[in-house]
Amino acid sequence: MAMPIGSKRDDEMPSTPSSHHDSDFKRSSSHLRSGREAFGKVIRSWASKKFMTGCVILLPIAITFYTTWWLIQFVDFFSPIYFQIGINIFGLGFVTSISFIFLVGVFMSSWLGASILRLGEWLIKQMPFIGHIYNASKQISSAISPDQKTQAFKEVVIIRHPRLGEYAIGFITSTLVLQSYSADEELCCVFIPTNHLFVGDIFLVSSKDVIRPNLSVREGIEIVVSGGMSMPRVLSIMQRESTQLNRSQSSRS
Repeated sequence: MAMPIGSKRDDEMPSTPSSHHDSDFKRSSSHLRSGREAFGKVIRSWASKKFMTGCVILLPIAITFYTTWWLIQFVDFFSPIYFQIGINIFGLGFVTSISFIFLVGVFMSSWLGASILRLGEWLIKQMPFIGHIYNASKQISSAISPDQKTQAFKEVVIIRHPRLGEYAIGFITSTLVLQSYSADEELCCVFIPTNHLFVGDIFLVSSKDVIRPNLSVREGIEIVVSGGMSMPRVLSIMQRESTQLNRSQSSRS
């Protein structure tokens, strides 16, 4: 079909000022939209970081207060007695409970108290099921006992485990002597926590291969409970271990 002379196609028509205005408006609106999205992302990122910072600060404080309040309620076993006799004084039951626990510790440290405690333990151990529960509970409490004679964790050590170049932190629970025809060897019973402080593996390691860092039992327990976050940046070996290492290096040379 013949096209009329002097006519032009639509794509060849010259652009009008209104079309330029529409394109500029679309570009400005797209820039404005992208700017709003970028600003929104920045605000969300800033708000999420500040929220997580608040959680990190408040979470240990809340756990500390909740644990302390639970411990106070757990130890305060004299308040119901005072409530039954009509004495309502805030904190009196807790102070009485703390004083009672202190007096029990003083009495059980004496010869008479130790004799009564041994007699009571003997009676409890004669019971079939209760005796096992008491033994397990006593072992758990002995792990944090301040008495070195009854303390389950004697000292904090480091052993080479599970392979060469890797180390594990553990606690010495006892020592023994391995008798053989050639010579006797001193072994350390090392407890390595795996999933919990009182759940782990037991290794018999030669006392010569045990590394003794400058850590107390309390610091070792804090390291295990915190998942290693309270581990000091620098660990130094105690004099006994460093002397053994120097001897081994001189013998090799």
